[in-house]
Amino acid sequence: MIRTLLSPFAWLYARAVKRRFKTTQSYDAGIPVICVGNATMGGTGKTPVVIYLLQSLRRMQLNAVGLTRGYGGQEKGPIPVHERHTAKDVGDEPLLLARHGPVWVAEGKDDGARAARSHGAQIIVMDDGHQNPQLTKTLSLLVVDAEVGFGNGCVFPAGPLREPLAEALSRADAIILMKPSADYEIDAHLAEQIKGQVVIPAYLAPQGQPPKGKLYAFAGIGRPNKFFDTLRRHGGDIVEEVPFADHHKYNDEEIESLFLLASEYDASLITTEKDHVRLPQGYKKGIHAWPVKVVFEDELTLRRFLHPIINASK
Repeated sequence: MIRTLLSPFAWLYARAVKRRFKTTQSYDAGIPVICVGNATMGGTGKTPVVIYLLQSLRRMQLNAVGLTRGYGGQEKGPIPVHERHTAKDVGDEPLLLARHGPVWVAEGKDDGARAARSHGAQIIVMDDGHQNPQLTKTLSLLVVDAEVGFGNGCVFPAGPLREPLAEALSRADAIILMKPSADYEIDAHLAEQIKGQVVIPAYLAPQGQPPKGKLYAFAGIGRPNKFFDTLRRHGGDIVEEVPFADHHKYNDEEIESLFLLASEYDASLITTEKDHVRLPQGYKKGIHAWPVKVVFEDELTLRRFLHPIINASK
């Protein structure tokens, strides 16, 4: 019933996205632009994919540069991310990306691309923006969470989709299907929905074993349970788990409370790498960050997409 009541608003939302594509003149940056986006609201695992691309391209001596809106930050840009910046300034994702290469934050993707190129960028890796027509894309990778898929198939607010599924898929060159683990079996309905698309299965793997001892876990990401389940799957002794809203801005009082609650179990606090950059500075050393990386099951297919972009940039 709620979905039915929200359907008119979903129609208006989808119409606005479609109109944006019809009325916006895309800017051609003159250099390759790789977009890592998604079709749904919430986290799907885009940031690790962007990090992988930045690392891979920069290892080839190419000046690959990240471009992001900087959700949750005050800066509108275009501005390069510096060490002095905090999550309050530019958001959490740009801080993570900046550990692997230059990153520009810009509310307007076209303005960000102009600034990046004027400072020597050879390739732009755009974090999010599949529904943003401001910038001409050379390669569009759509990251899909294999566990939740496309939800009820309805557009926001009646469902999780940012636009009708057919339109999102039509602009994707390939789908990065993010599984919770290597042995996860894909749902038959989701398999049917993405039939005919180039699908590259992937999963997130920890970059190290969980800390020993009891762990009090908390996370403010798109799907906190994903973090908790992965931590437990790799041997983490979780005594309690506390979910927060996506991109939650932690304050001193909340962190003090978490330390107090963890002490009742004689446990250590642990969170995601993305959450860790949002913590108040004085508390970071006392809280474990558990970073993950993306592992592609068919890396060769992804490399085939990247090959012409790499050659064009040299």
